[in-house]
Amino acid sequence: MTKEDRSNVASVDTTQMPVIGPGHSFASVTDKISSIVLTHRTPKGWFIGLALSFSLVMILSGAVGLLLVKGVGVWGINIPVAWGFAIVNFVWWIGIGHAGTLISAILLLLNQRWRTSINRFAEAMTLFAVMCAGMFPLLHLGRPWVFYWLFPYPNTMNVQPQFRSPLVWDVFAVSTYFMVSLLFWFVGLIPDLATLRDRARSLWGKVIYGALAMGWRGSARHWHRYEIAYLLLAGLATPLVVSVHTVVSFDFTIAILPGWHSTIFPPYFVAGAIFSGFAMVLTLAIPLRKFYGLEDFITTRHLDNMAKVMLATGLIVAYGYLMEFFMAWRSGNKFEWYMTMNRLRGPYWPVYWGVLLCNVALPQLLWSRRLRRSALALFLLSLVINTGMWLERYLIVVVSLARDFMPSAWGMYRGTVWDYAVFIGTLGFFVFMMFLFIRFLPAISIFEMRTLLPEAEVKGEAKEGVKWKEGQPSTV
Repeated sequence: MTKEDRSNVASVDTTQMPVIGPGHSFASVTDKISSIVLTHRTPKGWFIGLALSFSLVMILSGAVGLLLVKGVGVWGINIPVAWGFAIVNFVWWIGIGHAGTLISAILLLLNQRWRTSINRFAEAMTLFAVMCAGMFPLLHLGRPWVFYWLFPYPNTMNVQPQFRSPLVWDVFAVSTYFMVSLLFWFVGLIPDLATLRDRARSLWGKVIYGALAMGWRGSARHWHRYEIAYLLLAGLATPLVVSVHTVVSFDFTIAILPGWHSTIFPPYFVAGAIFSGFAMVLTLAIPLRKFYGLEDFITTRHLDNMAKVMLATGLIVAYGYLMEFFMAWRSGNKFEWYMTMNRLRGPYWPVYWGVLLCNVALPQLLWSRRLRRSALALFLLSLVINTGMWLERYLIVVVSLARDFMPSAWGMYRGTVWDYAVFIGTLGFFVFMMFLFIRFLPAISIFEMRTLLPEAEVKGEAKEGVKWKEGQPSTV
């Protein structure tokens, strides 16, 4: 593409840009997506990426093993910073998972067709991110083998969880979020699993995909029940986007600690979660479309729309930072004002200025239409935003705990090598699971991509749905 062509692409209105490249048919869409899964020669790059991510999983296993043997003392936590990397990473990973539910559920209910190319791996990203998030509170317990005490189950001593504790609220919120997201993801996979079952050449492939497809035959009754179940799960998952990270913010905002006691935390946390979640979707989508040649499916329109969502949520996050500063000054509370000044000029000042640079200053580049449609620029900016959101969690947890009301109780926190090992290990686990998902399940929804083709448009007032077979659609 010449420089003039790039200039012409940058000047095109996004709403006029296609959500799928030209020249595709029902057969070509099915062939392209299913070939990634059913290919007999797995690309060498896939094995290299899997091996590298698995090596990080081994680091995670070693770090967790040492933690279980020696206890949480191997981490850098102390008094007063009893929450260190564990809670920082927990909140960060939960935020990463929010974009998947937003793309899949809310955009489905709003009938946004551009979600189709990215919803499948965004849903998978949600599941793997929640898995990573769930590790940290369990490991932080010190005795993770008794985690079931957090659930209200019948027991001899009739000892029940403390329901006034937000940590118990986290258990119910996160577990519900994971289960609904898992059901939503699996239900959406069923028609594509049937396609892989019919196209698989090996006996094992036919058996495994056939069992997972749960007898799907694409009949009118199947499609009718599928649409009802999918919409119900979408409606159920939508309030979870708001409720889960709101509950996570209650871990902090119900305390009286300076830097935590703020009513703006719930909406501020939700916006930040979507902000970081879409950044992670771009971090995954851009290499995926390049490596597997999916530029026709994940088009410039998708990149542009996701960049606009990041810009909008980034402005909300910036507003939250501004309100924190303003309320600390306007309230006249000397403790809150000291906390703000400590973030600006205290021992952790590089963290605060890094947050402002990564989450406020650099995202303003997204006002440029040319940058929003540059895959390389978006990829680099998404890495910057994910780094900034992790630093923000570090700022909220560590810096607030390090300076409370009494100077005699102040202390400093530094993460140890085992803190970093566990965090890097969860990154490896996340990438490792994504590699397995891309190889064995369709990363893009096959049947939903077919609905974007001109041939899928069913005319007539009696239209109720479309039934897809191997080559062509038929009304049902």
